[in-house]
Amino acid sequence: MASHDTGTISQMIGIALGALPPPCTPSLLALLRQAEPATIGHFHERGFLHGGIRAMAGVTRSVGTAVTVRCEGMDGSILHHALGQLRAGDFLFVDRAGDQVVACIGGASVLAAQLRGAAGIVVDGCVTDIDELRALGLPVWARGLAARTTRAGGQAGSFCQPVDCGGVRVHPGDAVLADENGVLVMAPAEARALAERAIALQQAEHQTLARLRAGETYPHILNTRLAAAESLT
Repeated sequence: MASHDTGTISQMIGIALGALPPPCTPSLLALLRQAEPATIGHFHERGFLHGGIRAMAGVTRSVGTAVTVRCEGMDGSILHHALGQLRAGDFLFVDRAGDQVVACIGGASVLAAQLRGAAGIVVDGCVTDIDELRALGLPVWARGLAARTTRAGGQAGSFCQPVDCGGVRVHPGDAVLADENGVLVMAPAEARALAERAIALQQAEHQTLARLRAGETYPHILNTRLAAAESLT
């Protein structure tokens, strides 16, 4: 997992273009859709984007295949390229290289992604046109809103290369599971086992809720014990 310093803006020179990754299989995505990111968070540590990246518009539980972009400062041309490459089920991740003041995604770009069949967009930075984003309904996560926007410089950025978003190293082709609670990325090879374990826990929770409603206490149900507790009375 990569560290993320929002106070540091690093820049690259030139354009780096990679190939679109193999999409996650429909069966894997269907399984992931039954799981909740927060349930996986009960037993898994890696791949959760920082909570500062919040649901902004159209957010329901969403799954897809990560497609990555690094978009620096005012130069948004690499995003234009990416929006023309997206496939149905792709989940666009945008590394803003530390920028937190210039929006790189707005109404027109979200519509472009939606018409390509994108599953969602995650921006480690700002978006704009929030009313349009809400009306379009494509799931979007970001750190916040901004009125300043990128330009078409065409000088720097990367497409389908590993990027850093919300403190997590995101690779093209990663499996994505996201909802209002947060965004989780996983290697496809580990995603199925994580989803299956989460679904089993969610099913078992029905029994826990029934026992709570029947009058049992939470620590009794979970068999919680405090080690070496010292009484203050």
